[in-house]
Amino acid sequence: MCLLKCFYLLLHRSLIIIILPLHLSPLMKRLIPLFFIMISLGSCKKTVEKIGEDLVIKAMTDGQWKITKFTQNSTDITSNFSGYKFQYYSNKTVDAILNGVTDRTGVWDGNATAMTTWANFAGAPNPISLINGTWNITNSGWTYVEATQTNGTEVKTLRLDKQ
Repeated sequence: MCLLKCFYLLLHRSLIIIILPLHLSPLMKRLIPLFFIMISLGSCKKTVEKIGEDLVIKAMTDGQWKITKFTQNSTDITSNFSGYKFQYYSNKTVDAILNGVTDRTGVWDGNATAMTTWANFAGAPNPISLINGTWNITNSGWTYVEATQTNGTEVKTLRLDKQ
C-alpha cells in the first residue's frame, strides 16, 4: 500500500506542480512532491508500528502466562509466584489468577519498537506488586518473554512462559 501511495504521488508530480501557484520558485516546486512522498513514507512507518503493536497484543492475549523464573537482586523468588497465572486482554487489562481464581486485575501495555512492556496492579501486595513498572524485554518468542527491570540498585528479572 505504501509503495502504491509513493507511485501515485510520483505519477502526479506534474499535476501538483501545475496546481501550485506560479510565483513559487522551480526549486520549491520540486521539493513539494518530495515532501508529500516523505509524508507517505512516514505513514508507512506508523503502519509497521501498528502491525508490531497488533502482534504484541495477539501474542500476549492468546493464552495464559506463568512466571517460570523471577529474581530480585540475584535472589530467586520464583516460588513466591507458585499457583499464579496471568491472562492478558486486548483492552490492556491483565488478571493475576491464583489457583484458578482471579486474585487481582491490573493494566498492561507493550511497545514492540522500544522492546518494553509494563504492568500495574494498583494496591497489590507482594508478590504481585513486584511486577509493577516498565520491563525491558531481553529475549522473547511466541511462547515466552524474558525481561529485566532496574530501579536504582534493585534489579529484577523474569521469564514468562505461555501455558
